[in-house]
Amino acid sequence: MTRRRLPKPDKTLGERLIKEARLAREKKTDQLPSGVEREELLEKARQADVTASIDGWLNSHGLRSPK
Repeated sequence: MTRRRLPKPDKTLGERLIKEARLAREKKTDQLPSGVEREELLEKARQADVTASIDGWLNSHGLRSPK
C-alpha cells in the first residue's frame, strides 16, 4: 500500500486557531443579535484562544522532558 503525502500547513496550529478566534469575534458577533448563536460563537472563539495558548506552552523551548 502506498502512503499518501499530505501537504504541510503553512501556519502553525496556534496561528490558525488565533486567526479563527479573531474572525469569529470580528465578523460573526457584530452581525448577530444577542442570543444563543452569538454566545456559541464567542465560546468557540474563547476555546480557540485557550487551545492556542496550550499549544504554545507545549511547543515552548522551556518545556523539557524529564531525564
